[in-house]
Amino acid sequence: MPHSFVCNWQHFVFSTKERRPAITDDIQEPLWRYMATIAKNHDMTPLAVGGVADHAHLLLGLPGKMSNSDAIRTIKANSSKWIGAHGKIFAWQEGFASFSVSVSNLTAVSRYIGNQPEHHKKRTFEDELVAMLRKHKVPYDPRYLFG
Repeated sequence: MPHSFVCNWQHFVFSTKERRPAITDDIQEPLWRYMATIAKNHDMTPLAVGGVADHAHLLLGLPGKMSNSDAIRTIKANSSKWIGAHGKIFAWQEGFASFSVSVSNLTAVSRYIGNQPEHHKKRTFEDELVAMLRKHKVPYDPRYLFG
């Protein structure tokens, strides 16, 4: 077969450094749009981008030659610079979580990402991440999860 055909949808989750509430209301929507633009400019397909003050969620289609780590490194680096250029001291936490998403679940995951502000009136980021790790059967050591 002379061509490669790839369907690689990923739900990424990552937090601000020390999970500080650093993504203030005034920059949230512009930041989500900027992160989507970063993704597009690097051949990713952004389907949903959102979050709250202490973390972000992205639903991205990745090209076949791009690793999850490369995708997130690119988005974190460029978005950190953008926030800094807007006069804020900011950093992302090291690491990320990534979960594969089937085409049949894209709408549900997009809705979930779009509903983050409401969702986090009832649940902390820590509780959300642990639930996602368990749901997807990702092994983790609780001693090092939020270090």
